[in-house]
Amino acid sequence: MIDRVGFAAELSAYAEANGPVTIGLAGAGQMGTDIVVQTALMVGCRVGAIAAHSPRRPMEAIAIAGYDAGHGVQANSPDRIDAAIEMGRIAVTTDIEHLCAAGRVDVIVDATGSPEIGTQLALAAIRNGKHIVMLNVEADITVGRMLARKAKEAGVVYTGSAGDEPASTLELISFAQTLGMEVIAAGKGKNNPLRHDAVPQEYEEEARRRDMNARMLVEFIDGSKTMVEMTAIANCTGLVPDVPGMHGPEATTETLGQVLATHEDGGILSKSGCVDFTIGKGVAPGVFCIVKPRHPRAIERMADLKVGPGPCFGLVRPFHLTSLETPLSAIRAVMRGEPDMVPLDRPVAECGAVAKRDLEAGETLGKIGETQYRGFAMTWEDGRDRRALPLGLGEHSRVLKPVRKGELLTRDNCQPDRSLTVTRMRDELDRADGWTTQAAHEPA
Repeated sequence: MIDRVGFAAELSAYAEANGPVTIGLAGAGQMGTDIVVQTALMVGCRVGAIAAHSPRRPMEAIAIAGYDAGHGVQANSPDRIDAAIEMGRIAVTTDIEHLCAAGRVDVIVDATGSPEIGTQLALAAIRNGKHIVMLNVEADITVGRMLARKAKEAGVVYTGSAGDEPASTLELISFAQTLGMEVIAAGKGKNNPLRHDAVPQEYEEEARRRDMNARMLVEFIDGSKTMVEMTAIANCTGLVPDVPGMHGPEATTETLGQVLATHEDGGILSKSGCVDFTIGKGVAPGVFCIVKPRHPRAIERMADLKVGPGPCFGLVRPFHLTSLETPLSAIRAVMRGEPDMVPLDRPVAECGAVAKRDLEAGETLGKIGETQYRGFAMTWEDGRDRRALPLGLGEHSRVLKPVRKGELLTRDNCQPDRSLTVTRMRDELDRADGWTTQAAHEPA
């Protein structure tokens, strides 16, 4: 047995004095199940309650984590959730309002992946004085800036999740900035082959092998997830896509610093301060930050330390543990009142939607990762000028006029579902930014 050190020791001491950090988890799919398993292995942190559409998946997650039969307790009120937690059990509910209102829950984790549910959940958490960890980048890039404002006003933490690529990338950006280095670019290596027209039916077998939902797998393969994640990094840092859709070059850890450099330094970027991604083997499943030291001596030292030939260098975190790291964000929010990742209070980037196939007037759009559209990252100004439909508003939108494959979905050819909380909040955010999304077909 070795002694606990650093943050592990801090968490252990906190739990000794205050009891474990108690997470209220929304969603029990692949990511939610990982969180239940991971917290069962940790000291000082636990999942106290899980909310999902039905009790089946939460109960399965609890069993997978190794708990005895009966450890999961169905609870249909905040008081019953609290009673289950006090007995050392995990409460299971179908009501996110009850989850957020439970007094024994310290922090809420959103593992739903739905922009609408994520928005409703974050608002409920903030309303009940709970910190909120968004393992839901789709909701964050759509209305995260306003949710972060509301959380700050309420005195709670709104944060992205440790272990997801955006927060892992921010670790490297912070490291580089602290050392006074210029940040040329930052992003991720794409894990899956890039195929823009991928559809779930073609990936059912692979999804079963990987214990994934085929639609979620396609969200990665068609590039939507990468576009979402790079938009999130942009919105937290001020880095921007160099070109719409980004470059996405092939690169290895050895060539990264030379490929994603500016033209001046022999690379492909028109300017410094960009988000981008790479394809091919080498960088994935890691994240990177391309830096340029501001003094010849520092460049010489980094080259001597075999970081690369210079003058630009690729700093690489060769892994990200997604949901396995999520509890760390929950813990830091409770213990320190600190976020790992929070949007800037100004617009930076947009993730629009591009048609994956020809769309006909009258179609109602399904979810991200299905057959109709995919994500497409651009600057916020470009999105405004082109009246791009935000990706997070795609689901339930109605196609108003034909859209050809590869064309951008806009406020003029698609109408978002204005009954949704996420749509109304995004409209409010856009009005605050000084522009209207209203199209000619919509009433004033």
